[in-house]
Amino acid sequence: MAKSPKSITVDHDLIKELTKLLDETGLTEIEIEQDDHRVRVARQSGVVAAAPLAAPPVPQAAPAPATTDPVKHPGLVVSPMVGTAYASSEPGARPFIEVGSKVKAGDTLLIVEAMKTMNQIPAPRSGTVVQVLFEDGQPVEFGEPLVIIE
Repeated sequence: MAKSPKSITVDHDLIKELTKLLDETGLTEIEIEQDDHRVRVARQSGVVAAAPLAAPPVPQAAPAPATTDPVKHPGLVVSPMVGTAYASSEPGARPFIEVGSKVKAGDTLLIVEAMKTMNQIPAPRSGTVVQVLFEDGQPVEFGEPLVIIE
């Protein structure tokens, strides 16, 4: 006997709000995650499409090899939006972080400029910066790896 697929509840009001936000900001894509559900709304060729995404797979517990892929690192910080990444608050200023910097949860790691708005990206956890994966002034995509904190 075949199992039926898990039904997905679609919040139409949320999709309408996200679509309106796309129109207002000029973004081509937005994705949010609440609890264990994600919703992604994207515009392609002037058409807005929305689709609930399945919950991310639960990682299997396994010993990490000595050289870990940065994308799979548990301390990875990714870009929450499309924009331009900046290491400091203004040109020529000291960068917020460098490899070896100690950070606390909530400390500013970098700034992502999107739609002429400077968005401070906070550290999600305390630790030491072991890798900086972006260059100052570099365009970044949603979900792009930026920093690793251990």
